[in-house]
Amino acid sequence: MTFKELGITDSILKALADEGYTTPTPIQEQSIPILLDGKDLLGSAQTGTGKTAAFAIPILQRLYLDRPQHRGIRKIRALVVTPTRELAIQIAESFSTYGKYTGLTNTVIFGGVKQEAQTQALRRGVDVLIATPGRLLDLIEQGYITLKDIEYFVLDEADRMLDMGFIHDIRKLIAKLPHERQSLFFSATMAPTIVELSQKILGNPEKVVVKPEQTTAEKVDQSIFFVSRKWKSKLLVHLLQTERFDSALIFSRTKHGADKIVKSLEKAGIESAAIHGNKSQGARQRALGNFKSGQTNVLVATDIAARGIDVEQLSLVINYDLPNIPETYVHRIGRTGRANASGTALSFCEVEERAYLRDIQRLIDQQIPVITDHPFPDDEEEELTKSPSKQQRPPRRNSFANSAQGGNRNNRKPQFRSRN
Repeated sequence: MTFKELGITDSILKALADEGYTTPTPIQEQSIPILLDGKDLLGSAQTGTGKTAAFAIPILQRLYLDRPQHRGIRKIRALVVTPTRELAIQIAESFSTYGKYTGLTNTVIFGGVKQEAQTQALRRGVDVLIATPGRLLDLIEQGYITLKDIEYFVLDEADRMLDMGFIHDIRKLIAKLPHERQSLFFSATMAPTIVELSQKILGNPEKVVVKPEQTTAEKVDQSIFFVSRKWKSKLLVHLLQTERFDSALIFSRTKHGADKIVKSLEKAGIESAAIHGNKSQGARQRALGNFKSGQTNVLVATDIAARGIDVEQLSLVINYDLPNIPETYVHRIGRTGRANASGTALSFCEVEERAYLRDIQRLIDQQIPVITDHPFPDDEEEELTKSPSKQQRPPRRNSFANSAQGGNRNNRKPQFRSRN
């Protein structure tokens, strides 16, 4: 199957060819025909599946083929709402890339910056608006935006919307949308609250479910390090100093934790940057831009801030903190090993996180190999060294590994791609 066989118009095909895209991903192949037929869509897909193109291409095509003949200020006909600034910017870039030969325009609005440049773009008129909820509602209340002409509405990353507390904003937006519209709803997970929200947005939708968890996990070289919390920073420095990699994305559970990681790396002479919600928009964009360009090859991020980070050939993901939601682990490691590429994912596991590890392995149906030959002990190993009586017993660490892993520990060193 090719994009041409999906019925994509020549103007968009030309833009796709410029990017080297000829064959759609599974979610694109399934979603595009549904959307070109004008049906609502409920999509479940994780980061890295090509989800943005799956909705951007058909929306651009329908807008292009049904563009007004009269001249005048463009009205907003398509609205994409997404939780983070970074993701909004990435989606806007995708619309610009795929629609560059159509004459259609888009703009992106988000909070954390002055609104003047955004309101000027709105006054000029745009066909597609990509927005975060807070700034969108603010500019609606100020009279800069009306939703009465919306024909296509996309709610992207709905699970993160709820995680970030946007449920009330989303309900306000839904109430302002025209009843007659095509609606698209995407979420990586489908918890009951997500399903309930989708029912308020969609009519009788077609469903597309792409579950690449197993495929993603299989093509990423994964390893676990059992390590005490106090030794995590030293283990991270050790790995970054002794192994070779092109670029490393390190996940922290909290914003404060991300800043602490950057400081510990700075003390060790390792240049890095943090990206999270407490950073200014300018700082976040500089850090992300430097990471994408290769000027900085170590980026520390929280899960929410990492949405929208799309870096080709990302060779290494490190879970400094294991996530308590198993699907989040899959989303994280999916940032390496995209498309046909392979990658490496290393995870640190302290004693309080071992239940998280079991949940993750249950989800991916894999036993993650454990690296034992590193210089920093885990909590149980330290406990053994403190008690002479316990030193006489077989190491408990091995017995834990067998119970947590469901089998013998697979001792091996992580293999990284060589830096060019």
